[in-house]
Amino acid sequence: MLSIERAAVEAEGIPHAREDEWREFKAVGVALSNSSRLLRLFTYIGEKYFEGQTQKLHEYDIATEVFGRSKSTFNPGEDAIVRVEAHRLRKKLKEYYEGEGKDHPVQVSLPAGSYVPAFIHRHIDTGCPVEPQLEVAVSPPPKRRRWAYVAAACAALLMAALIGRIEYRHRQSEPAKSLSTSAATVPPIVVTGPFAQLPLHILAGDYGKPQVDAAGMLWQPDTYAHNGGNWTGPADSVLRTSDPLLFEHWRNGDFSYEIPLKPGVYELHLYFLDVRSRATSPSTFSVTANGHPLLSGFDIYGDAGALNTADERIFRDISPGSDGMLHLSFATLTGTAELNAISILPGLAHKQLPIRIVAQPNSYTDHDGNLWSPDNYYLGGYVSAKSDDVTGTEDPDLYSGERYGNFSYAIPVVPGDSYTLTLHFAERYFGQNAPGGGGVGSRVFRVLCNGQILLNNFDIYKQAGSFHALSETFHGLKASPQGKLNITFQAIVNNATVSAIEVTDESH
Repeated sequence: MLSIERAAVEAEGIPHAREDEWREFKAVGVALSNSSRLLRLFTYIGEKYFEGQTQKLHEYDIATEVFGRSKSTFNPGEDAIVRVEAHRLRKKLKEYYEGEGKDHPVQVSLPAGSYVPAFIHRHIDTGCPVEPQLEVAVSPPPKRRRWAYVAAACAALLMAALIGRIEYRHRQSEPAKSLSTSAATVPPIVVTGPFAQLPLHILAGDYGKPQVDAAGMLWQPDTYAHNGGNWTGPADSVLRTSDPLLFEHWRNGDFSYEIPLKPGVYELHLYFLDVRSRATSPSTFSVTANGHPLLSGFDIYGDAGALNTADERIFRDISPGSDGMLHLSFATLTGTAELNAISILPGLAHKQLPIRIVAQPNSYTDHDGNLWSPDNYYLGGYVSAKSDDVTGTEDPDLYSGERYGNFSYAIPVVPGDSYTLTLHFAERYFGQNAPGGGGVGSRVFRVLCNGQILLNNFDIYKQAGSFHALSETFHGLKASPQGKLNITFQAIVNNATVSAIEVTDESH
């Protein structure tokens, strides 16, 4: 179990911390000195923050290193010790800054769902002289309470020793700074604590270990969440996804996320799955970002079109509020609000990021450096891979896989924008030198997008021959009311096929 004495020793080498943050950390530590458990938690959090080891500020590490839980048997789904104590700490911090610390120019917060502290710099400068405080003599405490005061004083001294030691090391490594006495206007509150690392991928309601998806992206257990419950659903197959791991857990009820982000523009992806029987009325709920509506009266089943079907919604031009936080709120209208996963990516202003999919199990990087994700959003059909070289392209490996048969893709896009769709084909089965023989007319199919025919009686061999890359591009496509480009491949003679799909936003 972590001791404050050990923390004081280990904190010796902490470099480059802000003086005002050190002072505030010390002040809060002294205020918490009458609660040894909260003081241990606060000390550990501060130690890792100032050492630049915030990656260790997770529920498992805190439970085992601060509260003495077993590293082999601790289960955060059954033991809520860390969440309970973190809630108590947040409450104490709130009380402290409503009282004794309300005028402090720097304030410490512990964002809901996170164990990484954030320091809010208010930069209050009134320009008024401060009246010196008078010392007031007080009577000694009653004997029966003396030991409580002694214990609190000892804890406060230990906390002060920790910060004092850190301050000393910090001052030894920093040059002296000149003081400025000029008055300043009061700028907006700025959060300078650690921001979420991007891309950020969160598995809602999951308190297990981080997981890696088909594209090699790391998804972390639930964090930054506040309120609501969590549950694990049945292990049924999930349609329209190559990553069922995103849909194994849920956060439900009325809940929110408070995610610290650097100023900027981001793209938000929300993932949903409805597995419940439709015997009862559907669940509907609303989603807001910093008070602005994203989804209203949202019904997962109605949006996805079926049970056990992955549903992804994308929102562009997402930015943190003036407090440096992205506040996501999920409010039940009927039934219960539910969420499976969250993704936040660096975004483009007024424009959705491109979506590139290759009909292969692994991601692919083309000659321009563009990343193509593994096959996703599909329903129906089969996949195959061949090693035959495809000509007419600088990226022959883009065509080494295909999805064929009768199938469709439901690709999520932002409603309201216009999109360019590019489909990539190669005939690798029919033709004079191909394994299936035949030629013109051996494979014929049509392609539709949201019911509109894009290609009819389409024959790859007739257009390009065998083993030759062929691309077809379509402009001005609009999303369905559910925020999808529903691309349907219908076989007319033999199987429809596609090797890769690219969707780009036409907004300027």
